[in-house]
Amino acid sequence: MSFNIGLSGLYAANKQLDVTGNNIANVATTGFKSSRAEFADVYSANKLGVGSQTVGNGVRLASVSQQFTNGEITNTGNVLDMGIQGQGFFVLSDNGSLSYSRAGAFQTSKDNYVVTADGLRLRGYGVDGNGKIINGVLTDLKIDTSALAPKSTTSIDQGINLNSSDKVIPSTTKFDPTDDSTWNKTFATKIYDSQGNEHVMDQYYVKTDTNEWKSYTLIDGRNPLDPSQEPPEPLEGTISFKPDGSVDTMTAGAAGSGYEVVNKVFKLTGWVPATVTDATAKPPVWGSNGSEASASGIAIDMTQTTSYNTPTTRLSQSQDGYATGILSSLSIDSSGVMFASFSNQQSRAIGQVAIASFANEQGLQPMGGTRWTETYSSGIPGIDAPKTGTLGAIASNSLEASNVNLTNELVELIKAQSNYQANAKTISTQSTIMQTIIQMA
Repeated sequence: MSFNIGLSGLYAANKQLDVTGNNIANVATTGFKSSRAEFADVYSANKLGVGSQTVGNGVRLASVSQQFTNGEITNTGNVLDMGIQGQGFFVLSDNGSLSYSRAGAFQTSKDNYVVTADGLRLRGYGVDGNGKIINGVLTDLKIDTSALAPKSTTSIDQGINLNSSDKVIPSTTKFDPTDDSTWNKTFATKIYDSQGNEHVMDQYYVKTDTNEWKSYTLIDGRNPLDPSQEPPEPLEGTISFKPDGSVDTMTAGAAGSGYEVVNKVFKLTGWVPATVTDATAKPPVWGSNGSEASASGIAIDMTQTTSYNTPTTRLSQSQDGYATGILSSLSIDSSGVMFASFSNQQSRAIGQVAIASFANEQGLQPMGGTRWTETYSSGIPGIDAPKTGTLGAIASNSLEASNVNLTNELVELIKAQSNYQANAKTISTQSTIMQTIIQMA
């Protein structure tokens, strides 16, 4: 019996050496999780149980369990390198077959999908046409490098203060954009047409009474509703202010003229210019859009306009149009949202990384390549956005190092070697005893 006990000890010590050696070999493997050999003793038993004088039959390997403690997060400078700070696994797809990993060294494929070095695609959530994350529907994440289509300006928010103490310009004075004595202040705003061409909207403000101002609007130095008009007549509007400096009433041209007021908003209905027909002209010449003549045009919101006794200035201004944009940079935040910036100063979400968690991580089946697969013991994965519930955060430009503690493994190596030698000594001693018994015969 002692020979078998010693042999079981040798086998166990050899497995411990194997596990320790594997840990040491993967000390530099990204996302690797160390393993631990776990042993159990062996006893002979029958239906009536184990006798009170049973010595035991040695030892057996009960399990090789992986330790899912976090490794150190190290910076790499590559935006598609990602580490998980906390619980969770990246979800990878191999033609629909899912696996899970903590190794976040990703790159782009020839089709612009986010993939591992061996071509497995990273799964996550896509976005709709407005850049809003579509939660709950997993897809293969892709970095779209196509140009961002232009958007024509449809809305302008004006935050202007018109100085209530400015001089009043007599009504007999004819407005002339080239004569600064005929107006108090002018503001220029860049706007865009449906082809992404840039235009300049000039607004001139003239104080005509104590609490009344007129506004004159030209686009590229022309009447936006009739670009061929010579000389160009600006669109005209009137703004009256309350004693407290807020907007009271607004009027704009004759009904049906294409320039009107709706809820303190000047609206240029039906104006969406087409391509510039003569870029060398000063200002540029552009034509009618034909099929887009009935478009909604531009809404100039004057709600935030005031008239206080402070210098006339534009406090804030925004417009929703932009030219064609080329992808210039990519960033990934801690919640896994992939954020693209374009050359036209626009930015939007293009996807979100999803991560998975399991009720029993020890039940996952290792499959090599620092990946695991789901098993009955692990339970089904719970997949959601990073930082949801107990799920960890994404660290972009970083990778999770192996969690192997080299010092501990070297100590385990010494212990395993000692165990091996001790069990070998057991067999050697038993052999000596057997020789003695044979010699007595």
